[in-house]
Amino acid sequence: MSDPSRPSGPKIIAIANQKGGVGKTTTTINLGAALAERGMRILVVDLDPQGNSSTGLGIEPDEREYTTYELLLEDIELEQVIQKTDQPQLDLIPATVDLSSADIELVANEKRSFLLHDALRQTGMDRFGYDYVLIDCPPSLNLLTVNAMVAAHSVLVPLQSEFFALEGLSQLMLTIREVRQTANPDLRIEGVLLTMYDARNNLSRQVEDDARENLGDLVFATVIPRNVRVSEAPSFAMPVLSYDGQSKGATAYRALADELLRKNARLAA
Repeated sequence: MSDPSRPSGPKIIAIANQKGGVGKTTTTINLGAALAERGMRILVVDLDPQGNSSTGLGIEPDEREYTTYELLLEDIELEQVIQKTDQPQLDLIPATVDLSSADIELVANEKRSFLLHDALRQTGMDRFGYDYVLIDCPPSLNLLTVNAMVAAHSVLVPLQSEFFALEGLSQLMLTIREVRQTANPDLRIEGVLLTMYDARNNLSRQVEDDARENLGDLVFATVIPRNVRVSEAPSFAMPVLSYDGQSKGATAYRALADELLRKNARLAA
């Protein structure tokens, strides 16, 4: 029996953490690429004004004619904002620095929290045949992140394996709870993903132990190692799976994709 709380159409996952530098964009790009490798059709939505997902997938700033800014604020059709990338099965809605003013402009809109929700459920969405939509959120709990959570079925939280990592989670969990209570009662946590993990480092192991003790099954079994190939890949405008498919980072993101697919298959059963 299918999950009655999940609407038809693609599964939408917001990748969020208000802390910067925890691996949100890296996870969005590489999880998307790994799912696409598994035969899924993927749409990445770049909701960060820095536009790093767009750059990391090879879409240069001068190629981004229509972006998430126009999608949210100018009622534009999906066909105009979705761009093909060099990755088979993986499309992108890019972002530019224009998005940095969106928070201010959204405040006056009475549907301000639902604009992305409505945009991703345009009647033309079905014809693209996406299996997953991954939203790369900005590093703050602003209206853009709230839009992502209202639009999403679930939130995936990258958590850097460092001191104080768990402390920042409490505010994020409060925001998720508020969105559940006010706008999206079916929102759930897809999982917490440990990133930049160094098995030789006592601190990484301690953070992992604390996370699993406090959050239990919410923490993905897969951990993403600190890996120089993962760090290098964005400068070549490609996921690490294309840049060095045999690297530890690429192997980890493939394992994450498989774990996520297994989890969702169980939920749908």
